[in-house]
Amino acid sequence: MSLPDISEACSSSGRPDSLGRMRGLARRLPPLAGIALPLAAVGGLLVAWEGATRLLAIPSFVLPSPLSVLGGFGAVGGARWLEHIAATLKVALLGYGLSILLAIPLAVALVRSQFLSRTLTPILVIVQSTPIVAIAPIIIVVMGAGDAPRIVITCLITFFPIVVSTVTGLNATPPELIELSRSLRAPPHREITQIRLPFAVPYIFSALKISITLAVIGAVVAEFVAADRGVGYFIQFSTSLFRLPQAWAGLFVLATMSLLLFQAVSLARRLAFPWSLPKEGR
Repeated sequence: MSLPDISEACSSSGRPDSLGRMRGLARRLPPLAGIALPLAAVGGLLVAWEGATRLLAIPSFVLPSPLSVLGGFGAVGGARWLEHIAATLKVALLGYGLSILLAIPLAVALVRSQFLSRTLTPILVIVQSTPIVAIAPIIIVVMGAGDAPRIVITCLITFFPIVVSTVTGLNATPPELIELSRSLRAPPHREITQIRLPFAVPYIFSALKISITLAVIGAVVAEFVAADRGVGYFIQFSTSLFRLPQAWAGLFVLATMSLLLFQAVSLARRLAFPWSLPKEGR
C-alpha cells in the first residue's frame, strides 16, 4: 500500500478528522472550563452518591450520605476544625520542608560522588521499603510526644521521591554542556548551580508535587499513632465513637488540604520558574 493509499484510508476512517475536531474543540474551550468541568464531575458524583444512599437505604454508620457528611461538618465548631487543620498542616509542612532541605543536597552529593552513590543508595532503598506504619510507633517511643516524631515520620515518607527525581534530573543534563563547562574550567559549584540544577527543575517539581500529598498522608499516619489533635486524630476519634459523618467530613478536609497544597506547589513553579513549564502550560 502506497503512502497516498494509507492517507486515503486514514481519511476514510475519519481518525485524522476526529483528532483535528477534538483539538479544535479543546482550543475553543473557555479557560474556566478547566475549573468548571472537574467541579461538574464532582457534583455529579455527589448527586449519585446521595441518590444511591437514599434508594438503597444504606445506614449512615455504614456509608453516610453527602448531606449527612455536611451535617458532620456542622456538628463540630469552627474553632475546633481550625485547631485540627492547623495541627496537621504544621506537621505536614515542617516535615515537607525538612525533606527538601535534606534531599536536594544529598542528591547533589550522590551525583558528584560515585562512592556516596554506591554506599547510600541501598540504605535509602531499605528505608523507603520499610513500612512507615511499622516504624512509626518506634519513632514515637524513641523521640517522645510532641511534634518532633510526627515531623520525622512525615519527612521519611516525602524524602525518597525528592532524592530520586533530583538525581534523575541532575543526570539528565546534556553531556555537551557538562563537557563545555569543564573545558572552560568552571568550578564544580557553578556546574551544579548554573547547569545541572536548572535542567533538573522539572524533575524536582514533579517530585515536590508528589511529596506534598505524601506529607499530608505522613502527618495523618503520625496522628493515628500518637496525637491529641489533628485531622487524623479527629478521624480516628470519630470512628471509635461510630460518628461516621464526622469521620467522612475529616476525610474531605484532608482531600481538600492535599488538593490546595498540590496547587500551591504548581503555582510556585509557575511564578518562580515559568521557563521550565511546557509551552502550552505557560
